[in-house]
Amino acid sequence: MLLDVKGLTIEAGGGRPILRDVALSVARGEVVGLVGESGSGKSTIARAVLRLLPQNAAARGEVLVEGADVLTMDAAALRSLRASQVAMIYQDPRSSLNPVRRIGDFLTERMVHTLGRTRKEARVRALELLAAVGMREPELRMRQYPHELSGGMLQRVVIAAALAAEPALLLADEATSALDVTTQADTLALLRAIQAERELGMLFITHDLHLAAAYCDRIYVLYAGTVVESRPAEALFADPRHPYTAGLLACTPELGDPRPIRPIPGRPPSLDDAFDGCPFAPRCAMAGTACEERRPVPVAVAGGVAACHLIEEGAPAC
Repeated sequence: MLLDVKGLTIEAGGGRPILRDVALSVARGEVVGLVGESGSGKSTIARAVLRLLPQNAAARGEVLVEGADVLTMDAAALRSLRASQVAMIYQDPRSSLNPVRRIGDFLTERMVHTLGRTRKEARVRALELLAAVGMREPELRMRQYPHELSGGMLQRVVIAAALAAEPALLLADEATSALDVTTQADTLALLRAIQAERELGMLFITHDLHLAAAYCDRIYVLYAGTVVESRPAEALFADPRHPYTAGLLACTPELGDPRPIRPIPGRPPSLDDAFDGCPFAPRCAMAGTACEERRPVPVAVAGGVAACHLIEEGAPAC
């Protein structure tokens, strides 16, 4: 398994854990979606894969990349992981670029200082990468500054930089949410083509369950730092088993669908909120006494698992 997260729990100060007993996996050549509302812990999982956690955070469990545990790596092994095995594509490409440095500097510096290429080799490779991500006139783009490029072009630059070291695993953290719809579709198609061509594993983080269902092979649904459902994308979209998954689908509009939009009531819990039972119980119309008193455990469902007391009791969850 390329990425195998087992029992990951991350605590930072008081209150509830940021993540609690998270388990997920990504195989080579597979696109795995990670879905949930803001504050659910999606980005924290991605940062845990690179061990980019807050200083006061305490992590337990295992985060295995090709069998090596990131949480116990020494400094040299961690530098190697970040330099060549795993790459992250962030939501806002402008935040990844120095506004006073040229695009060419951004692409070549890492290859020179981290990968040991000569400046000539790095420049040739940078031009190849820009062409590979569909950037026209790569020579010109190398000489330009970030403010001279559109958001879509900058996202292509960031994708090119992520591919520079030939990583095995890509972490795409809301990589297209800041783009307009047309540019988003082009970028998603580009990422998918590159992922398939190079047989990369990809962890695709998004708040849009419909997008994840169309784009990913498997999906993990995260709520309050806990995986509440994980199944193949087609099965999860057609027959959601957890009430939260069903709620995400019900509150998302679809083109040509006249059904009413039904928002999930209430708000996601904050880190200060503590609860003994199911974290989704205060917002769930089907919650019972057991939901308020104890946490559900993952139960096997078609193609995966879901953590819901209704499934434990043999009743349909949705």
